[in-house]
Amino acid sequence: MRLRIAAVLLLIAGAALLAGLNRAGDGDDGSSGGETGGVAGAGERSAYVAPRDGGRSWLRSRAKQRSVVWAVGDAADGGPESREVAAMIRSHRVDRFLYLGDVYETGTAREFQGNYRPLYGRYDRRAGPTIGNHEWANVATGYVPYWTAARGKPPPFWYASAASGWQLISLNSNASISTSSEQLGWLRSTIDRAPRYGTCRIAFMHHPIYSAGLHGGLAALQPVLAELEGNASILLSGHDHDMQRMRPINGITQLVSGSGGGELYPVNRNDPRLAFYDDTHHGAVRLKLRPARAVVSFVASDGSVLDRSAVSCRQR
Repeated sequence: MRLRIAAVLLLIAGAALLAGLNRAGDGDDGSSGGETGGVAGAGERSAYVAPRDGGRSWLRSRAKQRSVVWAVGDAADGGPESREVAAMIRSHRVDRFLYLGDVYETGTAREFQGNYRPLYGRYDRRAGPTIGNHEWANVATGYVPYWTAARGKPPPFWYASAASGWQLISLNSNASISTSSEQLGWLRSTIDRAPRYGTCRIAFMHHPIYSAGLHGGLAALQPVLAELEGNASILLSGHDHDMQRMRPINGITQLVSGSGGGELYPVNRNDPRLAFYDDTHHGAVRLKLRPARAVVSFVASDGSVLDRSAVSCRQR
């Protein structure tokens, strides 16, 4: 009998220890820095996962070994295609949701409540938005009040978070990103303060730097690319209403996920930079993250996977 009691006590103690470790991993509120954080395993050489010290970021970091991130833009116009894409995403696991901009038509408070919130409001506490050109003119009366109400504090126009070993950096492609701009200075210091991520960074903004779509890339974003080269592996954007995966350029893979509901735009299929494109389906991109690796899938609104690839990165 004593042996049985001792065995039960050991089991209870082990369960309590595991629960304590899991709670420790949930206590993160990531900052743009990487002073302390969760690790994947206990060894000294284990991969860095995310800060979990309370942090200062507007979007909490996720100090877990694996995360599922969905990203889509141009997806809140109130139409049936938008609702289909949102329903498809809703049927899957969503640890983080990145909205790549454009709430139609002009990002008013009414349009945020009527076109965006019914589709994606359920993710407001785990969403990372970036500002689209359609809501930029009304940012003070639409975007800012909506996200302030959702989070209890105003949204910064650029910010950083982390998930499963990747730093997530939201930028505002509507604002100045010249070499002397405040935003570029912030990006530079954010990278400098968190060297541990190495090339394991995902930058996201509304306008793509590279695109074979109707709008094309935005040349004014080249200073961003210069800062990210050697410090990031993935760029995420919307704006062009299609899906694109470009071949890596200087170590960075540009993904375009702008087919969230608006009228689809044609892609120049002869562009040699293209590794994949689709301009006939509405859908979104899913990134399954773990330290040093991202599995990228473009998923149509009917749930079919149109393209799957993997991006590797290197922590320092």
